[in-house]
Amino acid sequence: MEKTINVNGLCKAYHGVPAVRDISFSVKSGEIYGLLGENGAGKSTILECLLGTRRPDAGSAEILGMNPLRERKRLFQKTGVQFQEPYYPDRIRVNELCEETASLYQKAENYEKLLEQFGLADKADSMVSALSGGQKQRLFIVLALIPGPQVVFLDELTTGLDAKARRAVWKHLSDLREKGLTILLTSHFMDEVSVLCDRIAMLKNGRIIFEGTVEGAVKRSPHNTLEDAYLWFMEQEEV
Repeated sequence: MEKTINVNGLCKAYHGVPAVRDISFSVKSGEIYGLLGENGAGKSTILECLLGTRRPDAGSAEILGMNPLRERKRLFQKTGVQFQEPYYPDRIRVNELCEETASLYQKAENYEKLLEQFGLADKADSMVSALSGGQKQRLFIVLALIPGPQVVFLDELTTGLDAKARRAVWKHLSDLREKGLTILLTSHFMDEVSVLCDRIAMLKNGRIIFEGTVEGAVKRSPHNTLEDAYLWFMEQEEV
């Protein structure tokens, strides 16, 4: 199966302090790949290098065979990114924000249909500032899908959602994967990771300490759940 994301020997330090140390992994087309790790483990730096907003000190990152530093404009049309709240103005209506987002892309999806799929059709005329935390989170996922992307990056995608809304989002993402969408996500919810991810990478101090399937992670540990296995991996001394 074709590799959609390819990271090889990625290194990045800030003021001499390593944030990412020799990271290598690949994500296949139509795969959901999860990056797991505590704050400061290197997840954000990896995403920034993949999106071309951060230049690595060494190594390489490619999306769809393109270098994100040199071909950001082309990649912009083929990728979707779920930004967190500060990136979006509150003093704008939901449909206006969707319309503005769609205008940036050559082959935008029907945002009205996406709003309906994510339970936001009745909020189209509402101000973004009037939405609840969970509604905003669903809107941010809609905005990431408007480009009709081949690859989408989701950062803590269901934070603030109740159990029913989280499961609805999982269903939509699973359906999109079946249609060939490649998804790279970060999450602190191990039940979410267990349901969605084909493979995962656990990060600690800028290094990958485990890569493989959820089942493989649990099997490698002395525990029976991913949450307990994850905590066990985090407690192990680095070699």
